[in-house]
Amino acid sequence: MKTNIPYIIICACIFLSCKNKIEVAAINNDPFISDSLERIIKIDTVKNEYIQDVLSLSGEVSYDDNKVIKIFPNASGQVVSVNVSLGDKVKKGQTLAVIKSADVAGDYADLSTVNSDAAIAEKEYKNAEQLYHNGISSEKDFIQAKLEYDKAMNAVKKVQTQIEINGGGKTKPGGIYIITAPRDGFIAEKNINAGSFIRNDNAQNLFTISNMQDVWILANVFETDIQKIRQGQPAEVTTLAYPGKIFYGKVDQINTALDPLSKAMKIKIVLPNTDMLLKPEMFTNIILAGNESQKALEIPSDAIISDGGKNYVIIYKDRNHVHAAEVNILKISGDKTYLTDGVNENDLVISKNQILIYNALNEE
Repeated sequence: MKTNIPYIIICACIFLSCKNKIEVAAINNDPFISDSLERIIKIDTVKNEYIQDVLSLSGEVSYDDNKVIKIFPNASGQVVSVNVSLGDKVKKGQTLAVIKSADVAGDYADLSTVNSDAAIAEKEYKNAEQLYHNGISSEKDFIQAKLEYDKAMNAVKKVQTQIEINGGGKTKPGGIYIITAPRDGFIAEKNINAGSFIRNDNAQNLFTISNMQDVWILANVFETDIQKIRQGQPAEVTTLAYPGKIFYGKVDQINTALDPLSKAMKIKIVLPNTDMLLKPEMFTNIILAGNESQKALEIPSDAIISDGGKNYVIIYKDRNHVHAAEVNILKISGDKTYLTDGVNENDLVISKNQILIYNALNEE
């Protein structure tokens, strides 16, 4: 292979719409990269950078615990119906479930009783007031009737407050307790089913509603890699559901203790989910990049051309001067490749469609 050809002819690249073919031609016998070819190549600069150490992890999507609402039962009873499923989008005030509750039924029965007592006490109070003003009854009888009326009204307020605590406007006579969404969002957790029984002292939430605008990625880091993790570290997340799509986030929290069973340390990565593509419990692959203390010549991995067991890059000086140079690879780290020799810092290399030029060089 000739790597330094003084009169290399690099063709004008002509796109033929019918065959999508690039043709090579010489114009005035002068070597150059044509306007057509220049539009489809990419030129990058060789840099002397710290070598990146890429760490690959696996994890799963979870909702942001700081931006959720957990719904707990205010009354015990049997679940009559559940109107939503996991992952459903809900609106504020939308009915999530209906419960038949003896507690609610008892509250309304008590309310009916105290309302009747209050009505009787009010009637006796007004009658005593009229008799007192007409001089027929004593002041003592009037005050006693007033106290009985106030007592009855306080009993009504007490039961009404109890009903408010147990659901307020979401309860109905007959023991119906309606659970509604307190905000817009998505059902991130659902822990009840129709026919099941719940208690108002149940420690488990019935629903969790999240806006899913931001999500967490939870991942395990083994002991040998702990020193590679730092807070704020950029993370690239990919999923099986969306091949080729990269979600960008950062390490937000690092646990201080290891899991006693897996001997791994859990980390939390926060990333935006504006398109609502990421769902809770979705499996993910995570790439974390860190810097080593050693520096090396860095180029895009796309710039490498492998041929006959050797690696080459196309060095660009100007449109009339390009050549292929053999390089030795020190390390490949994702989209970056580090070299020991073959290029110099600040050299320009072609990292897109360079194979066209390489093939033309080899034809000379």
